[in-house]
Amino acid sequence: MDIKTLQSDMVAAMKAKDKGRKDAISALVSAVKKAAIDEGCREDIKEALVERVILKELKTAKEQLDTCPSERTDLLEEYQLRYDVIQEYAPALMSQEEVEAYITEKFAEIVATKNKGQIMKAVMAELKGKADGTVINQVVAGLCK
Repeated sequence: MDIKTLQSDMVAAMKAKDKGRKDAISALVSAVKKAAIDEGCREDIKEALVERVILKELKTAKEQLDTCPSERTDLLEEYQLRYDVIQEYAPALMSQEEVEAYITEKFAEIVATKNKGQIMKAVMAELKGKADGTVINQVVAGLCK
């Protein structure tokens, strides 16, 4: 995902007077720009950074949805819209089967040690942003049994 795509989609949402969508995309753009400034690459924002920020924002939106009281339907609708919009831009993550196949193929010698910490350290460096950390943890725990 490219920052320019996000910005053009934000402008399109403004023209369509779709406030909820515009706010969600605007928050994404702001988060990406902040992360770029923090990492010192303000002018040249890489796609990997954009995708990492989108996944982080998606996780935050999911947590907001999960922790919102059920009687606050107004907030639930807002959070659901935000989550749905961010989901559109999120990169596809690997499934549990794909993660397991990748780990057993690429890290066979480390998996043989059955040292969960060592496996997680090696695997997370490779799969960061490509698979959900919870899924990776479950697969590694299964392989260590």
